[in-house]
Amino acid sequence: APKAATAPAAPGAPERYSVTVNGQGYDVVVAPGGEVTAIAPTAQAPAAQPAPVGAGVPVEAPLAGTIFKLMVKPGAAVTPGQVVLLMEAMKMETEVRAPRGGTVTEIRVKEGDAVQVGDALLLLG
Repeated sequence: APKAATAPAAPGAPERYSVTVNGQGYDVVVAPGGEVTAIAPTAQAPAAQPAPVGAGVPVEAPLAGTIFKLMVKPGAAVTPGQVVLLMEAMKMETEVRAPRGGTVTEIRVKEGDAVQVGDALLLLG
């Protein structure tokens, strides 16, 4: 038998959100009037398996959106905090910055691509 879909929150019921601030995840409960009623850090995910040698360190999408503009090319040297691409989400641009210095070894997206949170956008070697 097919599974029933999860019902949306009842009208007037608090809503739950998962947000990330400076790399830390939080679960947030918001009352119908907009008042934040609870904030709790999320449990840390288990450490990722190390990437194979030469694969590079991924720069991940901080939010779901569309790739608006690539600011680097493969082979480019980047510094920590350098803007490597711009994303667009909900009519706002978001800068995606290099988490560390290195060389761009691979770009996995192109302008106009839709991405989800955590998708690897490019690799730094």
